[in-house]
Amino acid sequence: MRFIFCLVFAAALANAAKPLDVYFVDVEGGQATLIVTPSKQSILVDTGWAGFNGRDALRIQSAAKSAGVKHIDYLIMTHYHADHVGGVSQLVERMPVKTFVDHGPNRETGKRAEELTAAWDKALATGKRLSVKPGDKLPLKGVDVQFVSADGVGISSPVNGGGAANSYCAGKSYPEDPTENARSTGFLLTYGKFRMLDLGDLTSRKELELVCPENKLGKVDLYLTTQHGTNTSNSQALVHAIAPRVAVMNNGAKKGGAPDSWQTIKSSPGLEDLWQVHFAVAGGKDNNAPDSFIANLDETCEGKGIKVSVLEDGSFTVLNTRNKYQKSYAAR
Repeated sequence: MRFIFCLVFAAALANAAKPLDVYFVDVEGGQATLIVTPSKQSILVDTGWAGFNGRDALRIQSAAKSAGVKHIDYLIMTHYHADHVGGVSQLVERMPVKTFVDHGPNRETGKRAEELTAAWDKALATGKRLSVKPGDKLPLKGVDVQFVSADGVGISSPVNGGGAANSYCAGKSYPEDPTENARSTGFLLTYGKFRMLDLGDLTSRKELELVCPENKLGKVDLYLTTQHGTNTSNSQALVHAIAPRVAVMNNGAKKGGAPDSWQTIKSSPGLEDLWQVHFAVAGGKDNNAPDSFIANLDETCEGKGIKVSVLEDGSFTVLNTRNKYQKSYAAR
């Protein structure tokens, strides 16, 4: 009996120690984020660009191989833009996708929009489709992914302990955005005491709807900078209200990473570090993280990424795959 108890206890300990892994794949200023849960369920957020001899699909496939997964359980497409959904055709040629998650139909028109819609619709034929609205969740084991924005609408009630008045809202206003960016499917991921926020390319007017006059999102541990760190997103009202401990910027060498946005994120209360997928050429040394925190220093690069491993107690480690530099953040 004692032997059996020890085996069960050891198995429980081993299971409790399994991390949630997040791979920020370099797709040259687009988005592709692979999330692998402790139970080996896989979530891919966007597919990067088309073309380039399948470059982005191959990089996603490589990350998946490193994570030990051979298929994608849920592919979340944040919105119908070429740097987010362009690579879907090349991805499904290489990896099976079980469920495709979107905000519904493409709201943009024109030849390019029609091409992206056609590519997505063709991919849908290989799996199931799940169109989500704010408040919906993915059916995952031990990990909570709740959608906080979709198709131009944000959550109406606070989540994650949110609801406090936001002093950063005063006097802030932004123009209406008619593009798919403003319809981005954003989500809050919770694993134990850990919180991560990804809002796709949601622009500032819609950001304010989530955090003004009250911050409905609460505070987070990890923030994927919105729209690759551009200055049409990443409003102070959002970034300072959610007060991330760590931010990751999925910028390209000449896309995203705007100096004013970089400064807004860097000055957020309680921020410990800002990691970047690329050195932002426009920012110079004054508006980029130290080299050890940047996965790709040169414009012509090897496609290195950033990996985050999270434990249920809220502690996590960030790894730069270029130089193997890593830093751990204690549970709080």
